[in-house]
Amino acid sequence: MSQLFSDTVVGSNQTKGTVCIRAANACDVESLSIYFTGLSATSRNKRFMGARADVALLAAECVAKVSHPDHFTLLAELRQEEGQSTIIGETRYAYDAAARYGDFAISVADVFQRKGVGLQMMNAMERHASDRGHEMIAAETARANAEMRGLAKKAGFEDTGRGDWQSVHLAKRLAR
Repeated sequence: MSQLFSDTVVGSNQTKGTVCIRAANACDVESLSIYFTGLSATSRNKRFMGARADVALLAAECVAKVSHPDHFTLLAELRQEEGQSTIIGETRYAYDAAARYGDFAISVADVFQRKGVGLQMMNAMERHASDRGHEMIAAETARANAEMRGLAKKAGFEDTGRGDWQSVHLAKRLAR
């Protein structure tokens, strides 16, 4: 599976191209490190639920278990006519067999937020998890992260009520 979703044209003031969503592999560590470094401090804090400076380690962790059937990382790449491709989003998914649901985290480059990339990535992640026979996916986010809560609601997630005063636990049953 090298490409899950393609042919979506997005643009910012500086760039236009096609967004393709594909599974990450070990060759993506350096590009993913560059992507994480390019996120604003606010976006990095929201993605990792706190300040993190060790972006190379984070990138390596995202692709470390790509051979494990119940773990995957998807990358959204902007592919431009000149043949260049740049990571503009990522989502990491891990299935917990004991809890019987997959947990995920997602980020989108600041300039591409609110352009539909996050929703496309979540849809691709859901299809990939469903193809593996998983029935439920969930995420935890900071109660203050209105962007993630809004994206999750748009994607059909519901607040499970299992969060605390700082966090919200979101879940969705997958269609089979």
